[in-house]
Amino acid sequence: MGAGGTGRGRGVRELRAWGAAHPQAVDVGIALLVQAAMTMPFVVPRPPDLEPATWSAYGLTTLTVVPLVWRRRAPFTVLLAVLATSGLYRLALEGPGQPLPYTGLVCVYTFALLSPPRARYAAGLLVALSVPVSVWLNTQSMRELTFSLFVFGAAYAFGRLADARQREQRAATEHAAERAAARERARIAREMHDILSHAVSLMIVQAEAGPVAVRAAPERAEAAFEAISSAGRDAMVQLRHMLGVLRDGEPGGPAAAPRAPQPGVGELPELLARVRGGGLDVRYAVEGTELPLPAALGATVFRIVQEALTNVVKHARARSVDVLLGYEREATGRPGRLTVRVTDDGRGPRGEGSGGHGLLGVRERAAAHGGWAAAGPGPKGRGFEVRVVLPLEAG
Repeated sequence: MGAGGTGRGRGVRELRAWGAAHPQAVDVGIALLVQAAMTMPFVVPRPPDLEPATWSAYGLTTLTVVPLVWRRRAPFTVLLAVLATSGLYRLALEGPGQPLPYTGLVCVYTFALLSPPRARYAAGLLVALSVPVSVWLNTQSMRELTFSLFVFGAAYAFGRLADARQREQRAATEHAAERAAARERARIAREMHDILSHAVSLMIVQAEAGPVAVRAAPERAEAAFEAISSAGRDAMVQLRHMLGVLRDGEPGGPAAAPRAPQPGVGELPELLARVRGGGLDVRYAVEGTELPLPAALGATVFRIVQEALTNVVKHARARSVDVLLGYEREATGRPGRLTVRVTDDGRGPRGEGSGGHGLLGVRERAAAHGGWAAAGPGPKGRGFEVRVVLPLEAG
């Protein structure tokens, strides 16, 4: 679709949004439009054999239109008022006729759109009885009766179709909101898992090594306890930030929740240093020309490495682990992809479920950026490797 079509579509959406936000203004505009249509017979010259239009007839016509301003608030009452003023106009005055019963059509459309079934049936019965009476008072012709029933039936059908469309749109909006909430819950679950699992795993490893260090090398015991304290403090800080964001906007919550930037590739050395403090030999390398990453992609790389290292600490019984970031460019020189490898020398492949939700979270994070993740035996079948490929442009 061209730019003109896109602009028109956006304009229609903006107009609908404005109308939804200002329903009273829309009703006043409809009443003015109907009044303009009903004014036409009074300004167009009449044949000489007909009496001239009078100001009293025009005033009564206006009185017929005025109730439309409240059509949303009390559609059935407005319908009764319109029928009463229209009947008074037809019985008491000899004014110019109208090509269409504008006010009645607007009322029928409105109660078909807004009223519950019982009110719709009552209003429909009232209109079905009023139309033949109006035709009998006017021309007493079958042609006018057929035409009137048709246009009122069409107005009712359009109202029901509009109601069905609005219900469908509301259902789609609610479904989209539920999906967005589910995605947000999954994202929060991943963040909580990454923060707590990593910190608790390091604390467990250090706590288990502490008694041995106290007996064999007391000077190492102090370092182990400091690592436990550091991991706990770091986890508490990150949890406070996350919970602060979740509470932001709640009644009684903070006016402005603290928002620390998400960790990125620049924070990897600090993460690796904490893991080294647990006794694991961690080697870090970068291949290719390092490129600046968008914040979201950088946070994803950090969380992937964090989760992979957590699984090594919890499951691998490894002595060393290699973390490699490989930047690749396309032949044209444009950014290509980033490969993340975390390889340990531990006990080799574990069962599919041994990693809990960790490896699933790694795959979800990679997929969110258009990439993929794989896990399995390391080089030559030794150890375990997590490999993630992320398109840089997608990030």
